[in-house]
Amino acid sequence: MENTIPSTIVTEVKKQPLLSGVILLFLAAMILANIGGSMYDPLLPLYLRELKADVPQIGLFFTLSQIVPLLLQILGGWLSDSIGRLRAIAIGSVFGMFVFIPLILATTWQWLLIGLALGAVARSLVGPSFDAFIAEHSSEENRAKMFGVTQAIFMIVSVVGPPLGGYLAGTYGFKGMLMVAAVLYILATIIRVGMAREAAKGEKSQPNKLSFDSLKSNLSSMFGLVFAGGLITWIMITDGARDLAFSLSMNFMPIFLQDIGNMSMTQIGWMNSLFGLSVMLMTIPGGWLSDKFSERAVISVGMFLIGSSLLLFVATPANLTWLYFTGWAIAGAGVGMMMPAYQSLISKAVPQELRGTAFGLFSTSLGIISLPGPWIGAQLWERYTPGTPFIITGVIAMLSIIPIMLKFRLPDKPKQETT
Repeated sequence: MENTIPSTIVTEVKKQPLLSGVILLFLAAMILANIGGSMYDPLLPLYLRELKADVPQIGLFFTLSQIVPLLLQILGGWLSDSIGRLRAIAIGSVFGMFVFIPLILATTWQWLLIGLALGAVARSLVGPSFDAFIAEHSSEENRAKMFGVTQAIFMIVSVVGPPLGGYLAGTYGFKGMLMVAAVLYILATIIRVGMAREAAKGEKSQPNKLSFDSLKSNLSSMFGLVFAGGLITWIMITDGARDLAFSLSMNFMPIFLQDIGNMSMTQIGWMNSLFGLSVMLMTIPGGWLSDKFSERAVISVGMFLIGSSLLLFVATPANLTWLYFTGWAIAGAGVGMMMPAYQSLISKAVPQELRGTAFGLFSTSLGIISLPGPWIGAQLWERYTPGTPFIITGVIAMLSIIPIMLKFRLPDKPKQETT
């Protein structure tokens, strides 16, 4: 039979591991770098308060901190498409090492803006490259599963980082904790630069020429997809509304827990760790369910869990700490289900050569929409109640399920003719 595939080849294909050695080393470097970030990110509002910032100033800080990423995300994605994923990540990591200098030396909260601006350069190169790199090391049939498995491994950072950061900050102060985070990030940068150097020796290592025409071409293709009225358009609309809603409240979460929930810094760290563990446990099922059923169904379930958890969060009395933990675990499960589904959906909806630009464009466009969110959230906190921003976030998350179920559909593939 001419179309029969030899059994030896079938066996070799079946034995091919989902995670190659390159992917595992890539994830190891990502974990080291992001453990450092997850040590201080959840506690950053409390560090701002220690540096004498009040709630409106904290809202202003997070609004201002989003401006630099808006200018860089698309450029970072385009550079990733042009010079290669590993090169872009290595360059971003070098910038990332300098983030810790103003964070550690800061004497006023305004100094932290410099650190976050440098961090934006790093994230604009690393973020789009991470998703594109994973997509390129998977087939379309197991794309969501691949994202689920890699995200599950990556989420170690959210399990280990927050409690470690809470303990170090509570014991040695924020500056002592930031020094430890800096050492971890430097180790990750060494690995990333080494991987980029190895990649440069490969046959297909020659980067595309960087030019304005190349950037213009990539952006024209992406904006064509955005304004075509199809899947990409609806992802942009619904995610924009969701991102604005989340920016109203998430930056104030540690302050809410400390002031309203009467929780210590260590407890806040452990609660964020539980969130990370929930995300980790649900990314693989989320990826498997997305491949088996549909991304839009999994995203809708995730949105329902997040919306429910935030409404539970606000209704929890201060003395029921375990209920805060429960609500945040439910939110983590929702995020864990959604992550691989979103990444898979976007990677399938755009051509391979535009994936870096696509992930960068999504980050930029959503950031523009959510830019005033922290400032608006601070006003809601001050003028109404601390729970008001969280209630609005939860309601919008629930309502977003309607357009997700109706519009998040991949176009049908043309049927292949058989001869």
